[in-house]
Amino acid sequence: MNILIQVLPGIAVLTCSAVYGADLFAAVVLRSALSEVDDRTLTTMMGRVHKYGDQRLPVPFVLSVATSVLSAVAALVAGRTAVALASMLAVAALLCWISIYLRVSAPINRAFRAAAAEKTALPNAHTLQRRWDSVVPFRLSLQAIAVAALCTALALA
Repeated sequence: MNILIQVLPGIAVLTCSAVYGADLFAAVVLRSALSEVDDRTLTTMMGRVHKYGDQRLPVPFVLSVATSVLSAVAALVAGRTAVALASMLAVAALLCWISIYLRVSAPINRAFRAAAAEKTALPNAHTLQRRWDSVVPFRLSLQAIAVAALCTALALA
């Protein structure tokens, strides 16, 4: 059981960090770069980015949630309350993250993907991108909380 309590939070940190890194890149680089392009370029670029991001990033996200939950369960079974609580905090942050993603980001992603596939420019591309950008700080903060909680679980393991 001790090996699970050490390995699961480690896997959760690595997988959660992949999504954290994507959100960090969006906050630090994409926001500024995309504000300088025209609607057609923005639509095409973000349509392609979301096509691949929406296909590939669910894997590390789901793994981060699953390993965080398993970490909490293993810690509870072993009587390691502090590790369990830290893991549960990560799960809570990740569930808040997915809520924001599903309610705000995913619909915008679909709009960009559809327009890019049709090779048309969204007339409100910059407005949609600003809305998408507006939730990135919240998503980034929730991912940071999850990573910190998982690092805490790992340190306590």
